Order: sequence, then structure tokens, then C-alpha cells
Amino acid sequence: MDMREAYQRKIEAQLEEWKAEINRMKAKADKADADVQVEYYKQIEDLQSKQKAAQEKLKGLKEAGEGAWEDLKSGVELAWESLGEAVKSANSRFK
Repeated sequence: MDMREAYQRKIEAQLEEWKAEINRMKAKADKADADVQVEYYKQIEDLQSKQKAAQEKLKGLKEAGEGAWEDLKSGVELAWESLGEAVKSANSRFK
């Protein structure tokens, strides 16, 4: 397995983990009182938007030629970090 493939697998695995975490938050939001549900759903929508952006960046990375791979990697990392921070932040609010 080359470095590019290993990197992609690492990102995919983390995205799947965050997807599961978002789904757990959604389940909590579904059971929450009506007055906090709106706030929870707003946060979940933001997380799902960031998740989609990260997946799109990863898709672009997978489709990129060898020369463009390094250039696209930084965009993937920014989207990945943004999603990671948002999941951590939302997780602390959902407890």
C-alpha cells in the first residue's frame, strides 16, 4: 500500500467514525425536549454539511492524478480538521 492509499484509508476511517458520532447525536436530539431540539438539529445540520464537504474533498483527492495529489491533500486536511473540531464541540454540548 502506498502513502497516498494509506492516507485515503485513514481519512475514510475517521469520516466513518464521525458519521457514527453524528448519528448518535441525532438519536439524542430526537429524544431531547422540544426547546433544545432546534439547537441540536441546527448543530447536526452544520456537522452534516462539513461532513459532506470533507467527503467531496476526499473524492477529489481519489480522482486526482499523482501530480495534483499533494496539492489537494491540504484542502482535505482543512475540511477534515474543521469537521473534527465541530464534532468535538457539538459532542460537548450533547452530553
